[in-house]
Amino acid sequence: MIPNPAASVFAALQPQAVWRHFATLCAIPRPSKHEAALVAHLEAWAGNRGIATRVDAAGNLLLSRPATPGRENAPGIILQGHLDMVCQQTSGHAHDFYHDPIQPEVEDGWLMARHTTLGADNGVGVALALAALEDDRLSHGPLEVLLTVDEEAGMGGAHGLEAGTLRGRILLNLDTEEWGAFYLGCAGGVTVEATLPVAATSTPADWQGGELRVDGLLGGHSGIDIHLPRAHASRVLLATVLQLRGPHHFEVATLAGGDAINALPRRAGALLALPPGEFPTLANAVQQAETGLRQQWREEPGLRLSLTPAPRPERVLAQWPEHFTALCALPYGVAAMSADFPGVVETSNNLAPLDISSSGIRASFHVRSLRDATRDELAARIIRQIEQTGGTAEALGAYPGWTPDPDSPLLCRCLSIHQQEFGSRPRLEVIHAGLECGLFARSHPQLAMLSFGPDIRGAHAPGERVEIASVGHCWRLLVRLLDQLSIV
Repeated sequence: MIPNPAASVFAALQPQAVWRHFATLCAIPRPSKHEAALVAHLEAWAGNRGIATRVDAAGNLLLSRPATPGRENAPGIILQGHLDMVCQQTSGHAHDFYHDPIQPEVEDGWLMARHTTLGADNGVGVALALAALEDDRLSHGPLEVLLTVDEEAGMGGAHGLEAGTLRGRILLNLDTEEWGAFYLGCAGGVTVEATLPVAATSTPADWQGGELRVDGLLGGHSGIDIHLPRAHASRVLLATVLQLRGPHHFEVATLAGGDAINALPRRAGALLALPPGEFPTLANAVQQAETGLRQQWREEPGLRLSLTPAPRPERVLAQWPEHFTALCALPYGVAAMSADFPGVVETSNNLAPLDISSSGIRASFHVRSLRDATRDELAARIIRQIEQTGGTAEALGAYPGWTPDPDSPLLCRCLSIHQQEFGSRPRLEVIHAGLECGLFARSHPQLAMLSFGPDIRGAHAPGERVEIASVGHCWRLLVRLLDQLSIV
């Protein structure tokens, strides 16, 4: 077992086997594309228990064990989750996601990380699968566990899963975040990477520097939370700089915000160059602008806008107001709501990361849609607008949506099992986020799939939390499903 300074937090949590595995996931850093240490640890763990393992060419970890005696002819079940996590932390909190363990704590029935993401997305799903894999008391058919890599940064692991890798016929995805719901469909997505050239000029020697920052925003998941009234740090800063430029004289050297395509940017900063005597006047205007932003974004209680002295930049951008105006005119947020699933976003776009300097403008746009054709139409629109401003853009890493099948025999059986176990019927949902099921359906069309998970709040943002009781509910349901689905 990997030591974790916060291991005592897990000692009283039930089911103990699940939380023991999650404690290990908190102890081993696992940013996207850096899951190798965790994979090696799990390979050794499985080897000590006689569990078969294989790492495929994409880096995914596959584990398997034979059926419980007497259930060899049952359809094989695959439990699936992803190993990587989104890495976000509050401003001023020193945490190295490549070396430091996550420090969880319990608060009011929830396990949370106060200043960082927790990694419950999708660490709890991984822990559930591992606990099921090692429990000799469970009854099940042939059992596989697929733990993918690089899900949060483009679904690289799922993209690289070769056809025919999985032998089972049922896949239970454990990567959704609302207990009491079965998910049977999700959005597809694509990333548009854009670059625009910019010119720069030398900054006058007697000017001074200032850093304009927007900070303290809630952020969140760029799919699940895209419809909420939350401020987007980069867009707020772009608009604020343009607003301030009207009555005030300054130039811009750099602007940057956001660091992950699947997270709503919580902070952004711009380095300004100001003529002599302008700083106090601009600082007063920034305070007034902050008051206006707080009134505009009442759901953002931590919003801060500040101007602080900074070293004078050597070069500033030419014609930056035109570039900023063009960026503000690009599509953002919810483009359409679903006509088939009330209250569900159909198509959206998130801008992150954004980096502007004398080297040029680099921007990433992550487009999601329940309809692949609509996804591609919005991506093409963004590309056209970028090209009209003199830039270049291309769509990369497209992944398909998962088409709902409300008449699925698997869904019918799982609804009945849930009703028997909990005395209630779960809600049926489609999620405006990318699950890997769409890619699995393409590489393994024989699969019947369903997704469920515990209550997770604040995924992809600091303060992420998971309700402890709901993890117990998920374990209870998983044990029951493995048993009942293997009775033929």
